[in-house]
Amino acid sequence: MTPATVEQIRRRSCLTVPGSSERMLAKAPGSGADELVIDLEDAVAVAEKDAARAALPAALKRIGAAGPSLAVRVNAPRSAWCHLDIAALAAAPDALVSLVIPKVESAADVAFAERLLDGVEAAAGRTVPLRLQLLIETAAGLANAGEIAAASARVESLILGYADLAASLGRPARGDLESWRGAQERLLVAARANLVQAIDGPFFDLEDEAGLRAGCERAAALGFDGKWAIHPGQLAAINDAFTPSPAQLERARAVLAALREAEGGAGAVRLDGEMVDEAMAAGARRILARAGDAG
Repeated sequence: MTPATVEQIRRRSCLTVPGSSERMLAKAPGSGADELVIDLEDAVAVAEKDAARAALPAALKRIGAAGPSLAVRVNAPRSAWCHLDIAALAAAPDALVSLVIPKVESAADVAFAERLLDGVEAAAGRTVPLRLQLLIETAAGLANAGEIAAASARVESLILGYADLAASLGRPARGDLESWRGAQERLLVAARANLVQAIDGPFFDLEDEAGLRAGCERAAALGFDGKWAIHPGQLAAINDAFTPSPAQLERARAVLAALREAEGGAGAVRLDGEMVDEAMAAGARRILARAGDAG
């Protein structure tokens, strides 16, 4: 398995959908989200967890033909359900791309999921290995974000989980944007250092359109690849913020074209009076990925 790269999957908007709601699961494929995250954790009551897990493979098969990338948020490591969720999903349709592991606090949590997947995928005969997206939502997880991102070649993204992280840090989840800059920067650096995506967590106030747009614009400006949504009504603002402008796309294509055309494989070339190199090419590829353009 090759290491994940930030260019692999477009995740401007990731909509969470309760795994126990047939109505919401049926509507979600037409929402306009780049990725659907079917939730077996917080959105599913304890009494419904077994039924939601059992019904999920059939739901994934139905949704898979509709187009969006599919992920499932399993229950947290050390819970009574995590191993059951992972084992059940190893035989899920190949439309399922990744598992979201919540409350990851160390590389050991990632190793647990990886080793379990290695075994259950082999037993199920799965030919497309499941990737891992890791929710950073405790103080310990944030402190260890670098080692967590580097813990497995299956890792594809780090996601900032504001609600649980706020409780862990002792601050309100709906605090002002500036109060979260340190956490955002720490997660972003860990993701970029390990060539995985950085996904911003959800905005909780469904009535505050201006606040949502400000949060989206802030995350996009910092360098995040996308943002989680908790309601379809948030998707337009999120997609707008993380979709590159025509000028950005034109510049990204020009950077990559200039480097491809450089004689002798030069590491840096001149473009419109500016030197561009492979570091700028990595940024250009991220911009194109957000637009669904392979360049």
